[in-house]
Amino acid sequence: MIEQDLLYRFIFEEIGIRGEWVKLGASFMASKKHQHGPRHVQQLLGQALATVVMLSATIKFEGSMILQIQGQGDIKTLVAQSTHDKKIRGLLRSNDDVPIGTLQDMFGQGRLVITIESDNAEPYQGIIALQGDNLAAALQTYFSQSEQLNTRLWLISDETQVAGLLLQELPAHAGYQVDWDRIEMLANTVTEKELLNLDCESLLHRLFHEEKVRLFEPEPVEFKCACSRPKIDMTLRTLGKSELNEIIKERGIIEVDCEFCRENYRYDEIDIENLFLQEIMIEQSQTLH
Repeated sequence: MIEQDLLYRFIFEEIGIRGEWVKLGASFMASKKHQHGPRHVQQLLGQALATVVMLSATIKFEGSMILQIQGQGDIKTLVAQSTHDKKIRGLLRSNDDVPIGTLQDMFGQGRLVITIESDNAEPYQGIIALQGDNLAAALQTYFSQSEQLNTRLWLISDETQVAGLLLQELPAHAGYQVDWDRIEMLANTVTEKELLNLDCESLLHRLFHEEKVRLFEPEPVEFKCACSRPKIDMTLRTLGKSELNEIIKERGIIEVDCEFCRENYRYDEIDIENLFLQEIMIEQSQTLH
């Protein structure tokens, strides 16, 4: 049985290192179905999705984690988002022709941004200049600069699936370089074929069979867009009733397309009236309470 759309967490019981393994199949296919770009750029989107799933599991939060790369080259924007319960979605904006090469070849001058939007804490954002031959190298630079924790990633994707492996030292054990060097050396023997084709338990046994590794129960990953009509309503209200009515007068209807899932939301003149009637009712209800 092929394991897909699952995240596994594991720890090395005798040393301060944790790890994660992820494999995306149907969730990757559903995410990229709504995005346009060359095949290798869509595969890069898949690697970003695998990355943000793994990173979201390294901290405790309720909300979403967003990995965003913006550039001035042939790829303008790449966004990968994962909620705390592993619902993912992605966004890609690129030219039809994108050279195969380093991140700089594809994005030009750019930056990598990681944002945590938590329901119960202040937002966090880390930003670095985009550099590195690939996404794994860029993320390792991010962690060395922002988190100052030894972190390594291995990412591979083809047209139908994405696989990722992450190793990170635990903050309380920072400085145990001998242990880290040994585990990193073992992990570096992994091949792209093994990463794509082996299940998690088999891969960990192949790489670390002489270490004491504890594997936790897997967490399912699925594509699910966070867009909704109430959220679109809220965005439209910020434009103001008069501006919306001008658009209705000019076009007859307002259409909003979600860039992540291509869901189409349509508003006519009556919908706009109801939109602001609802706002008045909400304000009155809050005043009464």
